[in-house]
Amino acid sequence: MILFWHGIDEIKTYAITGNLSPGVVLGGLTVEWTKDAENAVKKVPFFVRKKVRARVEAQVAETGKKTVTLTDVKTAQKRHLQKMSEEIKGYQIDTCFGPGGCPNRTVHSEGLLERIEKMIVAEDLLSFLKQHVPGDLKYHHEFRITLAECPNACSQPQIKDMGIIGAVVPGITNEACSGCEACIDVCPDNCIRLQDSPQKPEIDLDRCMACGKCVGVCPTQTIQGVEKGFRVQLGGKLGRHPQLARELPGVYPEEKVLDIVHYCINFYKRNSRQGERFAQIFKKSDFDFLVEKLRHD
Repeated sequence: MILFWHGIDEIKTYAITGNLSPGVVLGGLTVEWTKDAENAVKKVPFFVRKKVRARVEAQVAETGKKTVTLTDVKTAQKRHLQKMSEEIKGYQIDTCFGPGGCPNRTVHSEGLLERIEKMIVAEDLLSFLKQHVPGDLKYHHEFRITLAECPNACSQPQIKDMGIIGAVVPGITNEACSGCEACIDVCPDNCIRLQDSPQKPEIDLDRCMACGKCVGVCPTQTIQGVEKGFRVQLGGKLGRHPQLARELPGVYPEEKVLDIVHYCINFYKRNSRQGERFAQIFKKSDFDFLVEKLRHD
């Protein structure tokens, strides 16, 4: 099974049933999708597609039907768009496939995810948005945070207000290397080579993405994780003027990540006056200021 998180209270579980399109088990009933319905939901903007899909499946399951048709999709989509403002929470939190058992995960982020959501709920971003956004609230007004448990970044942290990526930084110990080259074979970024004399791995940390794969396969513990935590990226977005997030230097423990989240939420509330996205108001000078602050904390 694969878990998609839209907040701690909105975990949706999808099961692969072996058919051409995935179904979902709701109340013991497996709901399947027709090809027309599947094609229709793919045309829904990706940032609300999961919500629309979950709503369609729940709506169909409530009627006792076992198949989602094109009519079901159109009906649910229309209701969804009409009531969008009623469903805005003020924030969105997503994570990757890691909690579902992904073999690539470098860290376990469930505890951090829960702590971040509690913090954001306490900040009451919904009331803030209602006070500052003219007109109806829409999903793009919400503050977005994404966690990815490895550098594959399936949850797209590069285009969110805050992207948090699990990391294990490798280091070389004094343990003798057997020369098996398992670390070289497993590294997806080609950043490891063996020195001839003495025989020992050498890691190009400028290329290393801190996925920790080499740590996991080293039989002699010549390579071990010397730092484990999270990389943090800030200020990504799509829309009319898309931009990739900037990455803060370093790898941060959970407590420091929470400090950074708190700082960014407060920066957002101080500076967003008309519903501007965090990426619009968090300039390079603000990024540089935060980098210096973190260096001296």
